[in-house]
Amino acid sequence: MEVKVYNIEGKETGRTIDLPDSIFGIEPNEHAMYLDVKQYLANQRQGTHKAKERSEVKGSTRKIKRQKGTGTARAGSIRNPLFRGGGRVFGPRPRDYRFKLNKKLKRLARKSALSYMMGEGKIRVIEAFDMEAPKTKEFVNILKNLNLYKEKSLFVLGDINKNVYLSARNLPAVKIVRGSDINTYAILNAGNIVMSEDAVEAIQSVLQK
Repeated sequence: MEVKVYNIEGKETGRTIDLPDSIFGIEPNEHAMYLDVKQYLANQRQGTHKAKERSEVKGSTRKIKRQKGTGTARAGSIRNPLFRGGGRVFGPRPRDYRFKLNKKLKRLARKSALSYMMGEGKIRVIEAFDMEAPKTKEFVNILKNLNLYKEKSLFVLGDINKNVYLSARNLPAVKIVRGSDINTYAILNAGNIVMSEDAVEAIQSVLQK
């Protein structure tokens, strides 16, 4: 499909770029996207949660009262989960939440996400640009030119430019990634996607297999 190419001033350059239908025009597979996003979020979890059970909390092992004749339920330990300060029943333990997905499924998920965003009209292609020095104010001007100021945006570049990255780092609604590092969660989490021309080539080299 042919899409227009804009410059950082938000104006049309008069040129177009061909986005392959095999990446940007397929029928989105919702289950593949769900699994890929689920894996991404699971991989972010530290899994260091821990609660002490009755064998791990501090307390005497003495039987706290006689077995019969008290008129209340029998109790053998102050560390019983029924008592305040006792251990927790089936508490969380450290674990690894990561799980495996096949490469083909992850590739399908990213294609589906890009196709979904393209169908929603949320993808725009701009000329490759550079910044001589880190200037957040200049990057804000680019956002205003593209009508994306204060909107959640994902900028996909062919290669990370340090000055561009540093200029956008203080903007909470903007994220900068390389075309080769794009993932399903970042695509779907962005309200708008701005790709440079060289990023399109990087995405094709990764997904068109």
